[in-house]
Amino acid sequence: MGLEEKIPDGIILATAEKVVNWARKRSTWPFGFGLACCAIEMMSSFGPKYDLSRFGMEVMRASPRQADLMIVAGRVSNKMAPVLKRLYDQMPNPKWVISMGACASCGGIFNNYAILQGVDKIVPVDIYVPGCPPRPEQLIDGIVKLQKLIDQEKLKGDSRQSA
Repeated sequence: MGLEEKIPDGIILATAEKVVNWARKRSTWPFGFGLACCAIEMMSSFGPKYDLSRFGMEVMRASPRQADLMIVAGRVSNKMAPVLKRLYDQMPNPKWVISMGACASCGGIFNNYAILQGVDKIVPVDIYVPGCPPRPEQLIDGIVKLQKLIDQEKLKGDSRQSA
């Protein structure tokens, strides 16, 4: 007689880590940091055609204190970089970042003194979504990859999230 046969119906066995990660990956609250044309694609991802609510993302948060996922969409100027860093620091732990588009990831075609050559210079990035601008399907693919990453996290988190 196996263990499954001894456990009555309605009882589920799991570790606390699996339960917490299951809840985290299905209730990520995004904070959109849309700066350029990528922001239009990011906003359309939340529309009825793509319906990000099926991933637990009901609404884009207006405050960093209510969000745990920052989606940086578009080019970040050097003047905007400290603002982005401050907003990231205001987000509660655990927190994640998606860099959406070539401009956010590496400066894109704007290789000059005014544009930050990659948002990863000021905040840690978990997922890069390529494209100029990337389609909503690509952002959804990045979100699915982030959910897989969240599912594999340890409960204590890594060193960057405990700061």
